Amino acid sequence: MKTQNVFTVAVIIALGGFLFGYDIAMMSGTTSQLERTFSLDSFWLGFTVAVAILGTIVGTLIIGKPAEKFGRRRSLILLSGLFALSTIGSATAMNWELLLFFRFLTGILLGCISVVTPMYIAEISPAKQRGQLVLLNQFFVVTAIFLAFVVNYFLAQAFAGSSWRWMIGVESIPASLFFLLLFLVPESPRWLVNQDRVDEALVVFKRIRAEHPENEVAIVKKSVEQELKQGHGKLFVRENRYPIIFAIMIAAFNQLAGINAIMIYAPRVFEMAGFGTDAALLQSISIGATNLLFTFVALFLIDRYGRRTLLMIGSVGMVFFLGMLSKAFFTNNFSELGGYGVMIYLMGFIAFFAFSQGAVLWVFISEIFPNKVRSKGQALGTFTHWIMAAALIWGFPIFAEMPGIGGGPSFAFFAIMMVLHFFFAWKVIPETKGKSLEEIQLELTKRSQSSN
Repeated sequence: MKTQNVFTVAVIIALGGFLFGYDIAMMSGTTSQLERTFSLDSFWLGFTVAVAILGTIVGTLIIGKPAEKFGRRRSLILLSGLFALSTIGSATAMNWELLLFFRFLTGILLGCISVVTPMYIAEISPAKQRGQLVLLNQFFVVTAIFLAFVVNYFLAQAFAGSSWRWMIGVESIPASLFFLLLFLVPESPRWLVNQDRVDEALVVFKRIRAEHPENEVAIVKKSVEQELKQGHGKLFVRENRYPIIFAIMIAAFNQLAGINAIMIYAPRVFEMAGFGTDAALLQSISIGATNLLFTFVALFLIDRYGRRTLLMIGSVGMVFFLGMLSKAFFTNNFSELGGYGVMIYLMGFIAFFAFSQGAVLWVFISEIFPNKVRSKGQALGTFTHWIMAAALIWGFPIFAEMPGIGGGPSFAFFAIMMVLHFFFAWKVIPETKGKSLEEIQLELTKRSQSSN
């Protein structure tokens, strides 16, 4: 039997995060061209950018049962293949309506992938490494964001007015690579136990070099049997109320930081601050590089200091830098720090977001739900994340360009939300570092029972 280091398997699965990140950031380079090419006002530009996000909402709603029925691996193989085709369709769309159709389809596939990928990694990971390994997904997301900003800049120089097609079409390359590499990884052993395929699960635990494969299988099997006795086949039951609340709240706060609105419209924010289009695209690269660097830092912090500590520190930093951005736009003073104030404040915000909320979100949601409903719970958290993202991405260019509103109130709103997030992290959510998925489930069940 051929063995694989669990890190190698996690890296391959985390390529799903790469697609997710690249698609988000890639659209930032297309907005000005789409606006001109299809004669879009701010409302319809926002809709064109957000239509993929609307698709992700649909994807999160429909993937739970297929991922449970057909498995994590087979689901991702099909999704990645279709994703490659949908990006080619978007890149070659001959009219706006066709572009919307393929972007919506791409969004559905992304929504599905964003649910399955972190869940898959969590289910194959040892407890002591789980935070780091699931965070690989986010690391690939931000790596893709950085590369998208770089690729967009050079494609804009090379192809001028038609570069938006190349920006979208190049996504088919990593999607095809992901599709091929997925044939090299095993199925999730926890999913196999859920399907009563215990012998196959044991083989997988041995294949990924688990320390005590037989014990792992026994623990997961006992947990699944206990869930069945308690009727945990359904997500919305009293025993799951705390995981449900935690997933919805942490996903909502993730977007109320303004991260996706800022990422997608980074060049536009720089243009609002008085930079030219080329300079705006170039400075967006600094945002992507900061995101990448501090997500890398989080890889070494998340299993050492825990989820709650990172969230609280991140909240403080985000409040400060969002406040400074708001001040700059309220006063229309962009000459601070040698004229680079807006760029530095954005980089500061991204740094604190990356090693806190950006690092913790998918790790935490993948940990807190029982085995039998993990795919449904992951879908719920991802659904919340994307419906909030869609609202903010669609609304940001509209509100940012409204007389009397602009960037000042927008960034002030995000700062206030991060104040609330600090208290949520401090007072509400539990720490999950170093605990097995089954231990976390047991603790949350006891917490639910003690509050009855």
